[in-house]
Amino acid sequence: MGMFGKAMKSAAVVKAIQVARREAAKPENQRKAKEMLAKLQQKRRGSH
Repeated sequence: MGMFGKAMKSAAVVKAIQVARREAAKPENQRKAKEMLAKLQQKRRGSH
């Protein structure tokens, strides 16, 4: 892969990180993430 290909890949990664941060800042997505984490923790406690 040449220099151009690497630059395109890194630009795509930077853009993906920006989108992820923007989505994570939204209150409804924070609520969903907390609910999902609580479910995972509950499952882990139940299996031990």
